[in-house]
Amino acid sequence: LVLALCGGVGGGAGGSDVDRHATLLSTIDYSAIEDMDPSISDGFRVIYDRECPFEMRVQQNTAEGPKEVGTHDAVKVKILITGRDDDPEAVRIELSSESDLFFHYTHTADEEGFRALQEEQKLMIDFPEYPNVLIRMLNNCIKELHTHLAVFVMHRDGQARLDFIQNMEYKFLELLSCTFTRSGDEVVRQQITYRYNALKSRLAIMQARLQDVNNLVKIKTPSLLLQLQKDAAGGR
Repeated sequence: LVLALCGGVGGGAGGSDVDRHATLLSTIDYSAIEDMDPSISDGFRVIYDRECPFEMRVQQNTAEGPKEVGTHDAVKVKILITGRDDDPEAVRIELSSESDLFFHYTHTADEEGFRALQEEQKLMIDFPEYPNVLIRMLNNCIKELHTHLAVFVMHRDGQARLDFIQNMEYKFLELLSCTFTRSGDEVVRQQITYRYNALKSRLAIMQARLQDVNNLVKIKTPSLLLQLQKDAAGGR
């Protein structure tokens, strides 16, 4: 919207000034907000942050299979690491949901913990490859919904498991399984507070930018601003 409006009034005198304002207004820096994220307060840094379609199941106990087929939800997946990108010291996955503010699970692995996972599941990758493999599997679940599945099985005791499954037509192949733990009340409170404050800050920034655009258009082409206001009123 900013580029379209400013580009439309930039053809006359002072066009370069308008273009400069267009660039300024269309570039919004959220880094200060992201720095408040409690997930990075202990030295971790985010390398992946996307919503992924999950199949959510509830399991009563270890002796009982998952109830029903489960529901589907878009789960926000955040992958964080410490250390170098090509040689991480630890990897953490955080799961949250816009549909349930109190949903928050974490999976953490260092090289020693991954070794146990590697032996148990006969994985053919080493720990430095773990973050990229997770990212690739999540992206596959986003792009190839019919062949790649992310199934999240929750237990009543707060433990959970994320299974990455590939549909091979004639069978389902489990590629990787990660154990998760439901976050405590204090972590959940911190996450909800951060998400609320981040949303509030983003809204304030966008409102300020919108006012800047209004002022710019009002100066350069008042008639266009009146037309936009009429169109907005007519669309309500």
